Amino acid sequence: MRPAADAALQVRAATAADLAAIAALHTGARAAYHRARFPDLPFDVLAERARRHDAWSRDLGRGDTLALCAARHGTVVGAASYRHRADHHRPAVTLHQLHVDPGHWGTGVGRALHGACLRAWRAAGFSRAVLDVLWHNHRARAFYTRLGWRPDPDRRPAPDATHLTLTLDLATPPAAPAPGAPAPAGR
Repeated sequence: MRPAADAALQVRAATAADLAAIAALHTGARAAYHRARFPDLPFDVLAERARRHDAWSRDLGRGDTLALCAARHGTVVGAASYRHRADHHRPAVTLHQLHVDPGHWGTGVGRALHGACLRAWRAAGFSRAVLDVLWHNHRARAFYTRLGWRPDPDRRPAPDATHLTLTLDLATPPAAPAPGAPAPAGR
């Protein structure tokens, strides 16, 4: 049974104390979306969890990367990290990671993390955000599309078509949903 979308959710800065929980949920999320494409391969294995642990440990230790986590009733159920993009022509912020524990997909966790990122980016004066999403991760691509992200016209898909670069204009606030329109589901 999925947690209710209105259950207490707190988005806050991630700390080293959150590292194990973030690595576990990231591993689980990757396993869930990769399993749809490669059903016979094991993805939630100790080696994969160790890779996620090392990657998030580096992110949490970098001075140029900010990390957030979402906790519901004290349990970390989502995480995001972002950094300034070194692009001389069009400076931007890069959404480096955004992952939600699969048991909490569709409950607003991804939307809450995304909203916290947007507020921080706009407060810092960024006018543009970018991210790379796995081409075959249709769930994530639909999530970002609902939130206003569009394919970056300056970047073609990766030559091996594994990733798609998306961009979001931060200078223009997102449009409010049409009256009576259902609210987009969270990730």
